Amino acid sequence: MKKLSEAAVSQKLKTLEKWRIKEEKWIERRYRFKDYLEGIRFVNKLAEAAEEVNHHPFITIQYKLVIVELTSWSENGLTDLDFDVAIQYEKLYKEMV
Repeated sequence: MKKLSEAAVSQKLKTLEKWRIKEEKWIERRYRFKDYLEGIRFVNKLAEAAEEVNHHPFITIQYKLVIVELTSWSENGLTDLDFDVAIQYEKLYKEMV
């Protein structure tokens, strides 16, 4: 995977509702759930999906809030893979709510 240009990142970000750029090399999304265990079930689904593609997010759990951050360490920034994974996470979220 090749690191995306700022313009490419901006363009791809427009296709992802509620995701935002963070520190120029991360994308971040905050997911809110009705209870703690629903958020934990979501995190478990994310973990399984991450293992399948060997691309692992940073995940922070704050009670009913799950914060997901993606970047590609090998490229020191964002790649197509980060956005592909984010799209997959959105699908998993929509299946739950």
